[in-house]
Amino acid sequence: MTSPVQATPEPQPGLVARLSAEALGSMFVVVAAVGVGIFSNPGAAPLPAALATGLTVTAAMLAFGYVSGGHFNPAITLGNLIAGRIRAVAAVAYVAAQIIGSVVGAALMYFVVTTVPVLTDARAAFDVVAPGFGDHASAQTQMAGVLLVEVLGSALLVAVFLGATAGRRALPAMAPFAVGLAMAVLLQLGQVLGNLPFNPARATAQAFFSSPWAIEGLWLFWVAPLMGAALAGLAFRGFQGLSQAAVADTDHFHGGTDGINDAFDADDEPAEDSEVKEEAAAKADIAPSRAVPTVPVTDDARDFFDGKKGK
Repeated sequence: MTSPVQATPEPQPGLVARLSAEALGSMFVVVAAVGVGIFSNPGAAPLPAALATGLTVTAAMLAFGYVSGGHFNPAITLGNLIAGRIRAVAAVAYVAAQIIGSVVGAALMYFVVTTVPVLTDARAAFDVVAPGFGDHASAQTQMAGVLLVEVLGSALLVAVFLGATAGRRALPAMAPFAVGLAMAVLLQLGQVLGNLPFNPARATAQAFFSSPWAIEGLWLFWVAPLMGAALAGLAFRGFQGLSQAAVADTDHFHGGTDGINDAFDADDEPAEDSEVKEEAAAKADIAPSRAVPTVPVTDDARDFFDGKKGK
């Protein structure tokens, strides 16, 4: 009598690997955002910088997302924490790695700016892309307006990330494009109002190399996006609870006991799967009712995007 072959899931990357991926991805995002922003005048033409940053987020998620989850933003990490998809210790480490990577990226661009003869003041060049409000915003947007847009934009960004990477029916391969496009659209608005980054790590990195006013107003670009992330995380957690309750009720109605809507999910598996399983069990001299269930082969992208990695 033979036993069914069981697939062994691949071990998830260690914490050091995940933190390195978060730092590299954050550095990549800041290099593109700051570099394109400084040399393309985002106040007058925000589209190039916004599009470049959004594409960079997509590329970074595709390149490093399978390792760490592809956050590259403390707001997204907080949203995942509140949604129950990452542990608190790992979340704190993620945020530290994101800040370090962002500062390194900004430092590299600062050095590049100092090598450009026409840019005689590197800090003034960084002021062009530094987030601000009031007199330090290109549209002179007041603090209340900047606060509202940062909260709303960060909540939407985190909601897109959580929604695009969760659930059995999510398409993990499409999540980087959804998040990148959302970032590009939000930056198109945010840069006109005051270079709003919707990313506290990026705001911190840029403020370090800008004039003192950027550091003085940095608190707003931490408080507002984290507030938005908390709202999105709580909403996602609530929706998740409601959907689980609805699925459980439907399963009870259909006579199921596994907590899955079998009638709704029946089209996920081919109709002949049950016949194949019975035939395999018969060949192994095992009664179909007593066959040992096989462990499904894990999908790295789906596992990580569904929150099983990076916890």
